[in-house]
Amino acid sequence: MTALKNKRNIPEFINTLLTGQAKNITLFVLMVGLFILFSVLSPSRFPTVRNFRSMLAQFPEFGLLTIAMMLSMVVGGIDLSVVAVANICGVLAAMILAAGKSAAVFSGGTLIFFVVVVVLAAAMISGLFNGTLIAVAGVPPILATLGTQGLLMGLAIVLTKGYSITGFPPEVDFIGNGSIFGIPVPFLIFVFMAALVGFMLRRTRLGFNMYMLGANPQVSRYSGVNNTMVIIRTFMLTGILAGVSSLIMLSRANSMRPGYGTDYLLQAILVTVLGGTDPKGGVASLIGLVMGIMILQFTQSGLTMLAFSAFTKKLLWGLALLLIMVINFMISRYNEQKRIKAIQKEVKE
Repeated sequence: MTALKNKRNIPEFINTLLTGQAKNITLFVLMVGLFILFSVLSPSRFPTVRNFRSMLAQFPEFGLLTIAMMLSMVVGGIDLSVVAVANICGVLAAMILAAGKSAAVFSGGTLIFFVVVVVLAAAMISGLFNGTLIAVAGVPPILATLGTQGLLMGLAIVLTKGYSITGFPPEVDFIGNGSIFGIPVPFLIFVFMAALVGFMLRRTRLGFNMYMLGANPQVSRYSGVNNTMVIIRTFMLTGILAGVSSLIMLSRANSMRPGYGTDYLLQAILVTVLGGTDPKGGVASLIGLVMGIMILQFTQSGLTMLAFSAFTKKLLWGLALLLIMVINFMISRYNEQKRIKAIQKEVKE
């Protein structure tokens, strides 16, 4: 029986690797195809250094929210509050920056450091709240994070009374609009955070436990994993990523208002699923996710240059999300049927 089990596991493992590689290859072909398409349709504007630098500066805040969404799906959940967490963190940061500049108590660098600490603390508390609702209170992730989204968005509106907050120290502008050796600072922040997440997922016990929990919660629990703490830590990480995203948001426009980036939520779910993350948990690819982000950014930039309206783009994102989920469901069902037939054949032999 053990031999049969081992014989079965090896092909399944190889098939899993090949399936993941096939998805990444498909995403790479799609990314290159979109680049060629928009380069042909807009040859004087799309394939330019200026446009590439613009795209590298535009997607990091959204990219961090997408990575946060991926982490929540790895453990079999979803975080609908990532944009709201970014909003409340941005509002708190903006209020402190505006008050600090007026009072002139701290220097620009000291004030920014204090703001970063406050933002990360607020983001971790928001994630802790979500994780506790899900892991301790037993509230389904979609309901828990939806409730948190409404709570935090309402709190942001109450604090600002619906108005934008402006008047930050000039040093803040460097975070969202500066560059180092010609590379936009937001992109460098994104690369750094993505590398940390990749290392955490592949090289740490927490990352392994997250994948195990998402694949099978019961097996995870009987293997000695504290599922409650894994969920709480995961949602604290999603909060931290949303908090870092908020710093880029407010510094890019040198202002902050409640409700900023509401369109990011649908797009984050779209790109996460497109990048190869299984909404049921246990399967994710950071490389695939990054390619999915680039695909969305290419499409966003190309459609803007071709004068598509914002409403048309929202329609396309919604249709694309439905199409991707249907295709993934059909592929998963086909692979499951294929696996069952292979097991039945081995048993008969």
